[in-house]
Amino acid sequence: MNDSTDLIPVRLARWEGVDKPFSLLDGATPRTPGDGELLVRIDLATICGSDLHTVEGRRPSPVPALLGHEQVGTVVGVGAGGVRCVDGTPVEEGMRVVWSVAASCGRCERCERGLPHKCLSLRKYGHEPWSPLAPLNGGFATHCLVLPGTAVVAVPAGLPDTVASPASCATATVAAALAAAGEPAGQRVLITGAGMLGLTAAAMAAAAGARVSAVDPDPARRAEALRFGANAAFDTAEEVGEADVALDFSGRPAAVQRCLDSLAVGGRAVLVGSVSPGPAVALDPERLVRGLHTVIGVHNYRPDDLDTAVRFLAAHHETYPFASLVAAAHPLERIEDAVEAARTGTAPRQALAPHSR
Repeated sequence: MNDSTDLIPVRLARWEGVDKPFSLLDGATPRTPGDGELLVRIDLATICGSDLHTVEGRRPSPVPALLGHEQVGTVVGVGAGGVRCVDGTPVEEGMRVVWSVAASCGRCERCERGLPHKCLSLRKYGHEPWSPLAPLNGGFATHCLVLPGTAVVAVPAGLPDTVASPASCATATVAAALAAAGEPAGQRVLITGAGMLGLTAAAMAAAAGARVSAVDPDPARRAEALRFGANAAFDTAEEVGEADVALDFSGRPAAVQRCLDSLAVGGRAVLVGSVSPGPAVALDPERLVRGLHTVIGVHNYRPDDLDTAVRFLAAHHETYPFASLVAAAHPLERIEDAVEAARTGTAPRQALAPHSR
């Protein structure tokens, strides 16, 4: 039993289901977490597209749930045995960190095959059933309990919260996609979908020396792609020639089809946006064989991808306007306003500052 002096107050915004208001719940949690765990004060959380899909009923989710899996925070408690960052640095109280979307066991056959992001007992922040026994398992709260098996990366002092928060989903996923695509330097890279992930991919590929063409039907997004390093931006992918690397972040069947059809000899198509059921697309096996094509799916990411994401943002956030992608933060008590802004606003990410009132 923890002494009451070891408890700290917490607040969370619990999702109660489609078309129902969030519930604001107050409680307390031990300052010292369990073995191998971290207690992190959430400084800023961003609303990912998958959070919005859950709220709108377009993505299955347990009810009730504590949503949110993009956030940056400050460590306030370290469990016995300690925790290390991906690069081996010990985690200490007061350290600003981001952490992966999921916790892996490290022992199952998938973890041993180098697929911890597909662990057989994977637990995902913001995706699990909410319980009074595990209330701090998502980002829309003042604190998060970070479990053993979670990749943790320290955030450099000069990196703003608005830039760091999306690292744990959007930026790390793009890092995984580019790792799957191979070395982008000198390659012709086609990006379909210029939302948060597509813009990040444009910046990362351009910084690595690729020639980037972005495709999106929204003229404002096309203009943003040019600000994020794209050499050209088009309304439809039919306007783009051959690509050595084609990355789809839209999930739209027509865009996926164009990525497959655009591949030059030896080309790679990396599909990221197709996370919901949809119509099949055509794949010509003869063209794939004769063209030496590779088609790869990316879902979640490995710990090294999160480390790559933070290092990239630290090095390039002043070159590319990442901070402009996140709107001014709402207090947790106005989460309904933040979700509505995510539905209707122009910024790719809305934000919550859980400790502001």
